[in-house]
Amino acid sequence: MTLPIRVLELAGLAPVPYAGLLLSQFGADVVRIDRADVEENPDFLCAGKRSLRLDLKTREGREVFLNLARRADVVIEPFRPGVMEKLGLSPDELIKINPRLIYARLTGFPRNGKYSKMAGHDVNYVAISGVLSFLGYPDRPPQPPTNLLADFAGGSLTVVIGILLALLNRNRTGHGSVVNANMVDAVSHLGTFARLSKRYGSAYFSPVNERGEGLLDGGAPWYGTYETKDGKYMAVGALEPQFYAVLVRLLGLEDVPSREERVNWAAIRTAFERKFKEKTRKEWEDVFDASDACVTPVKELDLGEKVDTVPLVEIKSDHEAQSVWTPPSTADEGGALKPGTGEDEVLQDWLGWRIGREAQSVPGKGLQRTVVREACRCGGRCQCGTNARKRRTTKLPQPSQAGIKQKNLTPNLPYIVRTHTPSQQ
Repeated sequence: MTLPIRVLELAGLAPVPYAGLLLSQFGADVVRIDRADVEENPDFLCAGKRSLRLDLKTREGREVFLNLARRADVVIEPFRPGVMEKLGLSPDELIKINPRLIYARLTGFPRNGKYSKMAGHDVNYVAISGVLSFLGYPDRPPQPPTNLLADFAGGSLTVVIGILLALLNRNRTGHGSVVNANMVDAVSHLGTFARLSKRYGSAYFSPVNERGEGLLDGGAPWYGTYETKDGKYMAVGALEPQFYAVLVRLLGLEDVPSREERVNWAAIRTAFERKFKEKTRKEWEDVFDASDACVTPVKELDLGEKVDTVPLVEIKSDHEAQSVWTPPSTADEGGALKPGTGEDEVLQDWLGWRIGREAQSVPGKGLQRTVVREACRCGGRCQCGTNARKRRTTKLPQPSQAGIKQKNLTPNLPYIVRTHTPSQQ
């Protein structure tokens, strides 16, 4: 089983590329649309993708994009509100020419409100969501969790969920739809458990407006990380009493003060810190492996240490012996995708075009549609007149006056055949 869909991914930073990567790993045909004037793209989330270079600010670039959109199942775009509208490539325009299209828009801030037109990054979205306020320790400023929370959990995964739901809806109704996702609201939703825990006084998190004092946010000594003899770390998560008992026993600690009294937490932490520094990480792994102490090594994500990977999800049915998911190791090995890689194949697979015939690649301007003219019967040297007749024509969506300069746009070229008939002699 694979995901038999075609996806156009407009090139962006981490969240949209990872969303495209997830769909690609499920079997979707994902084509990244790069700017025409770039030779390199810093995106490494490219496994299984191909690339086309288009200048969407030109008539010629939009013509190619619109033909691809006619045959696409999904378009994913990462821009601030209004960018695609200025290009004449809004969801309304694309769904008008492809009623089954799923148009997914992923922004950092909500599309409406005072932040909608502002630039931002993961730390800003987590901050506005309110979640950043309870990440970190009490004696330090809030600590952002790199860009994992907003970009990938709140961004990539959320928009993919929206796309999959929209595809299910299309199977039911036959119609496409617009998926609007933003990282601020998604991260706020991810924080539901923590927010409700604070509201109702749960011990899992610190009280409102505090951090680093609850069971899960760094306050409890039996839920955190400890340095080992070789400068590496072990992670401890012995929340339940029975798991905590195994932890204390395997550490070889005796007469540990009761953890039920909060005043003892500092002494317990000190005892744990001292004990973990007596052995290397590998030695502690040998102690805790196969136990219920909830203790594991903190593995480094670098090229020198292999991190075992497993499928993101595994889906099987009675008649399928294998998982439908390609192991993520292929995603790790993807590397950079040079803009324009696979252009010939994409044009052939999606449109039946060939570079040099129906399209041409112009340095600095990307792919452009070649105007196809029907040769007259007299080889073009006749006196039959010069005015061409246009047949089966449709109009391109017009770019906004606020965006790019208006030009005389020709109809959509795949449906253009310019002909003239030799005059009667």
